[in-house]
This record gives sequence, C-alpha cells and structure tokens, in this order.
Amino acid sequence: MDNNKGPTLLIMAAGLGSRYGGIKQLEQIGPSGECIMEYSIFDAIKTGFEKLVFVIKRSFEKDFTQKISNKWDKFIEIKHVFQEIDEVPESFKIPSQRQKPWGTGHAVLSSRHIIQEPFSVINADDFYGREAFRAIADHLKQKNIPENEHCLVAYQLINTLSEFGSVSRGVCTIKNDYLTSIKEATHINKIDNHIYNKVDNRQLILPEDTLVSMNFWGFKPSIFDVMVEAFEKFLIRKGDNPDAEFFIAYPLDMGLKNHIFSIKVLKTKEKWMGITYPEDKKNIQNGVLNKVRTEIYPEHLVNSL
Repeated sequence: MDNNKGPTLLIMAAGLGSRYGGIKQLEQIGPSGECIMEYSIFDAIKTGFEKLVFVIKRSFEKDFTQKISNKWDKFIEIKHVFQEIDEVPESFKIPSQRQKPWGTGHAVLSSRHIIQEPFSVINADDFYGREAFRAIADHLKQKNIPENEHCLVAYQLINTLSEFGSVSRGVCTIKNDYLTSIKEATHINKIDNHIYNKVDNRQLILPEDTLVSMNFWGFKPSIFDVMVEAFEKFLIRKGDNPDAEFFIAYPLDMGLKNHIFSIKVLKTKEKWMGITYPEDKKNIQNGVLNKVRTEIYPEHLVNSL
C-alpha cells in the first residue's frame, strides 16, 4: 500500500454505456449543466482526493473521455478501468444467457490492479455532499488505521427520502461506532410525520435518525483479497443464474461475520440527493441551486478550480 498518496475515488459508471445522455446519471442538474457525478468529482478534489478511477464499459471509453474525463483531468489524475462480463476466474464458464457484468462488487474488483492506496467507492448517480466527502477523506488519510479497518458514511434516514414514492435503504446496526450488519429495508415512505417501512403488509415505524448506507464506502486495498474470495464463492453458488449480481454487500457481510475486518461508521447530517423518480429531478436542481446561492458550490464548477 502506498501511504504517501492521498486517497483515490472510485466512481461506478459502467451502467452508462451507449445510453449516455438519456439516463438519470447524466441528467443536467447544475446551473451550468453539470451532472450529479461532477459534484462528487468537485468535492473529491476539494477534500484532498488525488486520483479518480472510473469504472466504465470499454466500448464507451471514447465518448466518456470526451464528455467527462477531458473536462476534469487538468485538476486530478484520472484512470479508466473496464467492467466486462468475461472478467472471471479462468476455470469458470460464463453462461451463454449472461448479457451483463456481475454487479457492484465486480465493478470494484475490476480496479484492483491499479489501486494500491486507500480508496472510496460511490455511485455515479448519487449526490453525497461536501461534508460526507470531507469525513471520509479525513478518515482515509489517517496513517494509524489498521489495514483491516474500512469505513462507511452513514446518513440519517430522513435525509435520504423521496417525496414521490418509496425507497429502499440499507439500515445499519452499529455498536461502538462500528458496523455490525446492514439489512435491506424496502418500501420506505414518509407519511404525515412518520417514516414507515412496509414489511409483510405491516407498516413499521422507523425513527428519522435511523442510520442508513447510501453506498459511500472507504476501503484499504486489503479489501480486494476478501472480494476475490467472495466472488469465487458467489460464482460457485449463483454463477449459473444469468441475472445474479455480486453486490458490494456480499464480501462485506462475509468479512464481518468471519471477523476478517471491521467497518468504522462515519455519521453525517448531510442531505443525500438522487433521482429515484422523474419528479425528483426538479428537487435536486433546486437543492443544488440553493447550495450555489449559499456559496457552498460555485455556479461553474470547472471554472472555479
């Protein structure tokens, strides 16, 4: 591991593909046409990340370079890695029906050959906020953290909801600031003054300050060894299913249960924003515009660096 470098930000963008420009990841939400991902890039630069790694499809590299990478490579080192369906152990035969790569855990694994420093992982289509970036960057920069300690930025549930429909969130169980488990909670809605989680036709109330994961992880490079092992086990169990996905949660769950590593929880009151429903676009545009008006962000991101 290179302890002298600042952390790396890994952005999972392989889902963009040939549909670039017509899906939510690239919706223009900033006053100068910026997409959600560009606010993450800006925040990463401002909080001390030194390298960006984009996980994309090889067939889309030229377009992605022109539209994103060339715009930002004057300010931070940029690398591309490719998430392809055939990046599997040699002994594994890919099912003929399989048409897509193997999920978010597989996306992270695709970067293991070029990341030797602490790194963070985010989705391309989520707005995480400056405070959250600062928390994880400061943590990853610390020199005295054990190699088998990773971290997660956890958001208050009330700050992650949509006004236009239900959402799914990873509800965190925490002991002494360390993660013990994440349970996927689906069909979460705010109705009047309460947040409800529908489970088996019952409406369970969740406190507003319930801590949830929005897939903002911080890792030491040792995570790759665990992911490789977990991916091999996943392929043995589920590789024949053409729709099975190797999510980041699988190796993390395995590592926690077997006490291979620990995950420090970094709590934030930052408001997460995303486009779960088409109607969310206006809200996130207004949210970003408000941050511009209060000078948290400049009107033109690139021009201000």
